[in-house]
Amino acid sequence: MAVDLLLGLQWGDEGKGKIVDVLTKNYDIIARFQGGPNAGHTLEFDGIKHVLHTIPSGIFHDKAVNLVGNGVVIDPVIFKKELDNLAKFNIDFKNKLLISRKAHLILPTHRLLDAASEASKGKAKIGSTLKGIGPTYMDKTGRNGIRVGDLELKNWEEKYRALANKHEAMIDFYNVDLQYNLAELEADFFAAVEVLKTLQFIDSEEYLHQAQKAEKTILAEGAQGSLLDIDFGTYPFVTSSNTTAAGACTGLGVAPGKINEVFGIFKAYTTRVGSGPFPTELFDQYGETMGRVGNEFGATTGRPRRCGWLDLVALKYAVQVNGVTQLIMMKGDVLSGFDTLKICTAYNYKGEKITHFPFNIEAENVTPIYTEMKGWKEDLTKMTEASQMPKALNDYIDYLEKELEIPIKIVSVGPDRTQTIHR
Repeated sequence: MAVDLLLGLQWGDEGKGKIVDVLTKNYDIIARFQGGPNAGHTLEFDGIKHVLHTIPSGIFHDKAVNLVGNGVVIDPVIFKKELDNLAKFNIDFKNKLLISRKAHLILPTHRLLDAASEASKGKAKIGSTLKGIGPTYMDKTGRNGIRVGDLELKNWEEKYRALANKHEAMIDFYNVDLQYNLAELEADFFAAVEVLKTLQFIDSEEYLHQAQKAEKTILAEGAQGSLLDIDFGTYPFVTSSNTTAAGACTGLGVAPGKINEVFGIFKAYTTRVGSGPFPTELFDQYGETMGRVGNEFGATTGRPRRCGWLDLVALKYAVQVNGVTQLIMMKGDVLSGFDTLKICTAYNYKGEKITHFPFNIEAENVTPIYTEMKGWKEDLTKMTEASQMPKALNDYIDYLEKELEIPIKIVSVGPDRTQTIHR
């Protein structure tokens, strides 16, 4: 049985949480494969808004088992808060939420290291969420990390102390004014670890292998977006994991040949949080309107998102790198009321017109080349059928499908799970 994969095609914040929630009824297992609590997957239904950071977005469905895979980094303190927030919904965490023993833990000193590193960069900072993600992945690749399975060992606290001491020496090296009380942070951490230990820890790659043999349906859920991939994103303004399709293989132990459908999610426009190049960014009333109407604020950090026109050069690149088989367009409703819409179809790159995504897209190298299309005035938020969609929106979608050579199967017209049109 093959594994389907759902991931973001831009700089994150595409709306993956909502679509996982919409699709979960078709799957037995939802598995998160990378990233950490810098993710903010927003789900809205029955008049309630939920924001998940580490727990997979299928947790509200009775049928689905939710797995936190080995490629994820887990902050026990944030994880405990998520569990506390969900407690009132009577979710059976013992049976519905599984954690890979090979997933790495974010320690309090990882967060402090993150803050010290970012402070030391001054104006060159990369826009970290300061959740300790980068330092945790550095320890993972440096073979120093502490994994969930280590919590089952008697000497795990000795391993913790050795690594925390090393981190404190590194913080001193940065020579920044960082005020902290480690004893207080550790008290919260160790209390949260005890809560984490009440959940099922599993050898997740074996679990998924047996699930495939038993013909269980599996959806792998990504975090962040393809343009934040550590290899293929706009480095160094990226996250610390592989957010592209290949990350699902290494982050879950799923063989490449077992990947079936690849659902790629994108917004009808483009947003970016934090630092980094953004060729189609708008600084006028159009960008302001996108941000205001689209409620473009980070679900995790609350930071306002930078907004701009759809970048088709970047989107084609993400489709290509991921092998996308189906597209899902989010927030078409936000563009209602624009007389004219622009789509970036090429770059002027150092004086030459190109249609591929180059090594460097900094403003001094890249100027977007736009195609204009007629906008639509209609309010999409009450529409439930594809037949109700205005001609201008259909023209917009048809143009994108032609350029991307991939069908757009779902159009989201609002944040609620019911505001979803299947084409």
